Amino acid sequence: MTRNPPPLPSPLTLDQVELHAPWIVAGVRAHHAPAEWQRWLEDIGFVPGEQVVVARRALMGGDPLVVRIGQSTFALRRAEAACIHVDRPVAA
Repeated sequence: MTRNPPPLPSPLTLDQVELHAPWIVAGVRAHHAPAEWQRWLEDIGFVPGEQVVVARRALMGGDPLVVRIGQSTFALRRAEAACIHVDRPVAA
């Protein structure tokens, strides 16, 4: 009997979003990456409910991405950003 993995928090990931738009972290899932990436990304602040913005992408291939979450700024590889599932913020 095979178990289906739990559904992804959101089909959209941080590597796919437009620049300078606010997004909300829906969850982190290192489905096709080393398992330790999920814990590392969560440890540095990519947890559900946090607002995140992609500030810049490198010119050739868009790798790395400059990402702001909270008061911190990180450079993430596209593969790392692909583990971060995001949703649009809810309009007030």
